[in-house]
Amino acid sequence: MKKQTIKEILQDYKKVLHHDITVYGWVRTFRANRFIALNDGSTINNLQIVVDFENFDEEIISKISTASSLKIVGEVVESQGAGQAVEIVAKKIVILGDNFTEERDKTILQPKKHSLETLRDQAHLRFRTNLFGAVFRVRHAVSFAVHSFFNKNQFFYINTPVITGADAEGAGEMFGVTNFDLNNIPRDEQGDIDFAQDFFGKKTNLTVSGQLEGETAAMGLGRIYTFGPTFRAENSNTTRHLAEFWMVEPEVAFNNLEDNIDLAEDFLKYVIQYVLDNCKDDLDFLDKRFAEEQKSKPEKDRAKEGLIEKLENVIAKRFKRVSYTEAIEILMNSKENKKGKFQYPVENWGTDLQSEHERFLVEKHFECPVVLFDYPKEIKAFYMKLNDDNKTVAAMDVLFPGIGEIIGGSEREARLDVLKQKMAEMHVDEHELWWYLDTRKFGSVPHAGFGLGLERLVLFVTGMTNIRDVIPFPRTPKNAEF
Repeated sequence: MKKQTIKEILQDYKKVLHHDITVYGWVRTFRANRFIALNDGSTINNLQIVVDFENFDEEIISKISTASSLKIVGEVVESQGAGQAVEIVAKKIVILGDNFTEERDKTILQPKKHSLETLRDQAHLRFRTNLFGAVFRVRHAVSFAVHSFFNKNQFFYINTPVITGADAEGAGEMFGVTNFDLNNIPRDEQGDIDFAQDFFGKKTNLTVSGQLEGETAAMGLGRIYTFGPTFRAENSNTTRHLAEFWMVEPEVAFNNLEDNIDLAEDFLKYVIQYVLDNCKDDLDFLDKRFAEEQKSKPEKDRAKEGLIEKLENVIAKRFKRVSYTEAIEILMNSKENKKGKFQYPVENWGTDLQSEHERFLVEKHFECPVVLFDYPKEIKAFYMKLNDDNKTVAAMDVLFPGIGEIIGGSEREARLDVLKQKMAEMHVDEHELWWYLDTRKFGSVPHAGFGLGLERLVLFVTGMTNIRDVIPFPRTPKNAEF
């Protein structure tokens, strides 16, 4: 008989009522030497095990403690207490893994409240807490929904390289990849590092984006998406940045900017609806936690809606579509800007918007998700389509409450001559990207795409406030533990 998870047992308990079953899990609590709260990670809900200690060896009972792992055989019966429909009367208990007494106080496993910083220091154990069990089950649901959405819409999943010679963003904040002995790096006649002798025969890096390679696939397959790890060597210790994170990047042939915005809105609403439909217990827990967290904030900083209400409102409301030019006028004329409340004042057209500006537009001015489009060409990447005004590009950013930018994308520059001109202006080496230019030589078409940082979406859906708490093992400056 296949092993059943606790989630399956609690969902279909009528099938096993008054039958003997075998369950496995870890002890969350053991009350009065009689009631074990057992959890196997499949759900936030525990299964209560009733132990008649007169039927068991005292030595076994004494070894059961928080975090012990058990195999239990017993009868499923209606629960006599509140809080659960059924419980198991234990007939056999096997201790699979002890919780060594001398180590207990050194870990987060003792049942008390721990700070998120403490939990980060023991990221290998935080999966066992209610909070992080919920977060990572939701992260799974988000990831599954990403694949489901694109599969339903006839996209093809493409794996783009992690090691690349191209810098998609042109920002240069990339981790280098080398096989050199760092104590004996070969140099050429000019004294520069001789990458011709390295493993790949050229300078290579960890990718910041799969977009450029994704575009080449879209030119043959029509609709593609990538979903993989990306890396930024940005020395930033904020609650919104990671050095290693996961990106979702669709690319669609024959799509223009408006099509791209429609796709982004449909995609986000689909994923959020999937989580609401499939993660009810975890979202209920996270919603209560979110509400408690809001109480500790000054009233002016509190969220206007609960977590679940916020998610439902994102689905219900059409995203507000606003040009960059209109957004700048709103920001320049806002009380916050005129009274100097922005950390970065908005003084003129061409200002690169900061998170505080994005959140003002979403949370205070429009009170719904916002899509900004048609940005100044000087503050956007070389591959974005130049508009007819010769001042702006067909870029778009989706802004969410509490997050700011959650998606960034554009219609791509499909005209070879214009693309080459923009690359020259932005000092992007044509020779390095010869293959990218080829896509504009052989049957170029209008096409568009965007990038979604998975962790930012999980941050939004779970109500967490630090991006390090929605990825299993965060990679940040001076931190590569585990």
